[in-house]
Amino acid sequence: MDGKRRVIAGSMALAMLWALGLVWWGRAPGEVWPSLAGAFLPGGLVMGLMVGRLAQRRFFDDATIDGAAFLPGSGAQIDQRVLTNTTEQLVLALAVWPFAGLVLGWGLLPWLGLSFALSRLLFWIGYHASPPLRGFGFAASFYPTMVAGIWALVVSLGGSS
Repeated sequence: MDGKRRVIAGSMALAMLWALGLVWWGRAPGEVWPSLAGAFLPGGLVMGLMVGRLAQRRFFDDATIDGAAFLPGSGAQIDQRVLTNTTEQLVLALAVWPFAGLVLGWGLLPWLGLSFALSRLLFWIGYHASPPLRGFGFAASFYPTMVAGIWALVVSLGGSS
């Protein structure tokens, strides 16, 4: 494994530790509706920033103002890829987090939401500046969703929480 992959793998391992700690310490009782709102608002706001940034890029670029594709490798294309991946991950969160909240405690969801938003920002910055930061940002937004979902499934099937 080369140096870059080793650093990215280390970032991913750190993100898994983050995910396990977040779900372990984030489990708490809470109200359903405030928890759901608190869970999805941060990610929605970050997604809104991404949409706004792409709109700004189009507005000030004569080549793309009419909806043409962004140039390969351009900052705008990177932003588009980040938005696409963020959309995919937010849809995954919408599918998994309510079940995790029901089983592990609704108080977990706002923590997942805050972590998701911060991790997506790190992913976005990292995509432009630093592959290890990109790797951490991706994993730190993906792993908590999967850890919470699998943990909740195990608990719901009779495992201990």
